[in-house]
Amino acid sequence: MEADASVDMFSKVLENQLLQTTKRVEEHLDSEIQKLDQMDEDELERLKEKRLEALRKAQQQKQEWLSKGHGEYREIPSERDFFQEVKESKKVVCHFYRDSTFRCKILDRHLAILSKKHLETKFLKLNVEKAPFLCERLRIKVIPTLALVKDGKTQDYVVGFTDLGNTDDFTTETLEWRLGCSDILNYSGNLMEPPFQSQKKFGTNFTKLEKKTIRGKKYDSDSDDD
Repeated sequence: MEADASVDMFSKVLENQLLQTTKRVEEHLDSEIQKLDQMDEDELERLKEKRLEALRKAQQQKQEWLSKGHGEYREIPSERDFFQEVKESKKVVCHFYRDSTFRCKILDRHLAILSKKHLETKFLKLNVEKAPFLCERLRIKVIPTLALVKDGKTQDYVVGFTDLGNTDDFTTETLEWRLGCSDILNYSGNLMEPPFQSQKKFGTNFTKLEKKTIRGKKYDSDSDDD
């Protein structure tokens, strides 16, 4: 009986909260409708023009991004191309990879998806064997590493899969969330809530490369699959 009473009380509380939420939504809608009703023709026309202008600017921005190579996940052939690419775009994600490292292929799949979803960000990949100077300059020591470049400057790194739950089975949304935490793309979710539960134990203190000089041309792999 006590259990039934508790369930009944909980149901009533939940129903009351739902009614309150519905009431607030209705009041907001009524307020917006009232504002529209009070507008004269000139105000409505100005509002329409403002929205059309915003749409035009958004379309122009989209075309500009596409002309600079956004919207696809591309490989660049050399270090020289890297500097030109990051100079052209405000936000860039560059995957430093090696053909023999299995985890690089996992990242490739996710980055290809995100490149089409987030036109505001340019997504690139560069073979570390073709970029010894750049790897030394950016202190790339673990493969794979994502360099997150904003306004021409490297702001952050995603090193291996540590920030992605230390698993090969992370989701595209998990990588999207991680990149959103660095403001390298426009993440629409809650940055304080990682997409999967196990991520919470890692918190938001991400792994960053220590500033150490690379000795030789040897790179460490984040997995045993070389």
